[in-house]
This record gives sequence, structure tokens and C-alpha cells, in this order.
Amino acid sequence: MKIAIDARLTAYREGGIAEYMRRLIEHIPELWAIQHRRKPRTDRDRQYYAFTPPHHRLERIALGVELLPLRLDLLHAADFIPPLFGAKHFVITVHDLNFLHYPQFQTPDSLRYYAGQIKAATEQAAQIMADSEATKIDLCNMLGVPAEKITVHMLGVDPMYHPLPADQVQPVLDRLKLPRGYILFVGTFEPRKNLPGLLTAYRHLRDELPDAPPLVIVGRRGWLYEDIFRKVSELGLDAQVRWLEDAAFADMPALYNGAAVLTLPSHYEGFGFPPLEAMACGVPTVVSDRGSLPEVVADTGLLIDPDDSAALTAALRRALTDSAFRDRSSAAGLQRSSQFTWQHTAQIAREVYHKVLA
Repeated sequence: MKIAIDARLTAYREGGIAEYMRRLIEHIPELWAIQHRRKPRTDRDRQYYAFTPPHHRLERIALGVELLPLRLDLLHAADFIPPLFGAKHFVITVHDLNFLHYPQFQTPDSLRYYAGQIKAATEQAAQIMADSEATKIDLCNMLGVPAEKITVHMLGVDPMYHPLPADQVQPVLDRLKLPRGYILFVGTFEPRKNLPGLLTAYRHLRDELPDAPPLVIVGRRGWLYEDIFRKVSELGLDAQVRWLEDAAFADMPALYNGAAVLTLPSHYEGFGFPPLEAMACGVPTVVSDRGSLPEVVADTGLLIDPDDSAALTAALRRALTDSAFRDRSSAAGLQRSSQFTWQHTAQIAREVYHKVLA
């Protein structure tokens, strides 16, 4: 049987869905990887380089035409939307339905690509994988997908994320001119991440605790990010907020280890790698109580309503000042994060492939 995964997105992005694709390819060696031609070629045998870029308006036809000569038995569309043809069977992964929950947070192109095609994609797929029970429930309630057509497979955490000794953390912090014990946010700068809400809560925190540590925001610019930068100046936080855009991947374990707390007060997350990576480093978390985040963090951290600025301020204050909570959260996070492995994610994906082909 010839099974392939559409991994063209890895030529354009590093984390998130692209990381999911890379990990499945790594742990399922029998997979053919459909890469984009802009990606450097590797010595991996089972690779095919396509011309069609991801998210192209004609990709459902163009990619299908390119795949026909491969005579695929199954194609896994790991970025939601499969081609119209090009394989005998299709499996898709739906990471979240944020674009249906919050269309106002999307660009017109994103809405056309995801919201405009997701219903047809779920109907075409023989089976659907979801990153969380929350996304499975959304698929059933919002798109009418039968529950038996959906398999939940939580994602994994890279072994590079673990507690580090001070002599491995401090050189990175010194190079980036960061003090130890900051509040950390990791993610794309876009509306659904609720950075304006975090900045407002942080302003209140500094009013209550003038010696509160700086807020370090690590990530890259997404869409509709301009208001976020303006908000910092409006709140008088230019000196207290540090932006690390496109931080080196190799620096991330040290950046987590150097933090006092990781916060992700998103309006919605399909999974949420940053809290899991922070937990694996023994760092307490303060996250939203929406989407998949409660499934990832469970009772190891603090869950807050992302629309409640006062609750977020109180949670950050507790995470910084309550030593008993910090010790408990650190230990519980380390234990829980050990359950999230890419081997397990890949094994469930392989079982879904075999179920479809059987």
C-alpha cells in the first residue's frame, strides 16, 4: 500500500502544523512525503516534490493532477484540506475550527481557504483526526460530522524540552539581555492569541506589583497584528515588554527554563504547544479555559477566562508569588507532559491509515 502525507507546508513554516507533519514523517518511515519544490532536497527515499504551493486557490485541482502518477492508495492531508483527487482514499487532520468560532480574527484569504472548504473536506475524508476532544466536539456540533468518523490523537512534545541546569540557561539569557524569572508568552502575534488582553492584565499586575518581572513575548507576526504593538505604547509598557521575533529554535528550551511562568490566554487553541513545552521544562502555566488548553494543562496550571482581565491578573500574581503553587505546578507539569509523545501520536495515525485501507 502506498501511503503519503501532504507536507508542503514544511517548506514555509517551522512550528505548529508543520511540526506535526515533520514528526509523523519521522515516526512513520513507510510514509511518502509530498514536499514543495522550494524545500531543499534530502536523501530520504520516499519523497515527491510538487510544484503546487500550499493554500493556492487552485491547489485542490493542481495538486491532484500532480499526484495522479504516484497511484496513491491513501493521502493524509495534515493541513485540513485535501485535493479533489489524486489518491484512492483521503484522511485529514482538523487541528481546530477557530475560523468558524472567530471569523473576525481571520484574514479574507484564510476564511476563503479554511472556512470556505472545510465542510467539503470533512465529507470527502474517509476518516478525520483531531488534536483534541474539544475539536472533535466542534466537528460534530458545527459541521455535523459523525463521531465514529473522528479519531482524537493528542500531539507530542520534543525531548529537547526538559529542565536545564543554570549554566545552560544563563548564557542564552545573557546574550538576549533577559533577567531570569520573566513572564513568557510564546505564539504568533495575531488576534486569537489575545495579546491585547494579556497586555492589559500585565498593566494591572504592574500597578499592583511595581517590581513585577518583564513580559517577554516570543514569536512571529501573523495577521492583523498592528493593534498589538500600539497597545504596548498606549499602556505605557514599552520599557517592560520585550519582543523576541523569530527567536532561534535552539534557544527555546533555555527561554522556557528562564521563565517564572508561561501564559497563553488565547481565545481559542486547537492544541497549544507552548504550555506543553513549558510544562516539560518544569515551568508553571496560566492559560485560557477554552478549546483544547484544559485538556493539555488539566489541573497542573491555572485556567482563566480570556475575557476576564482581572482573573488573568490574579492568576499571574499567584504564579509569581505563591511558592507552594509554583512547586506543585512544576512537579505536576513535568509528570503530565511525559504522557505526550510523538511516538503515540504517530501510532494512532498509523492505525487510522490501516483502518481506512482495510
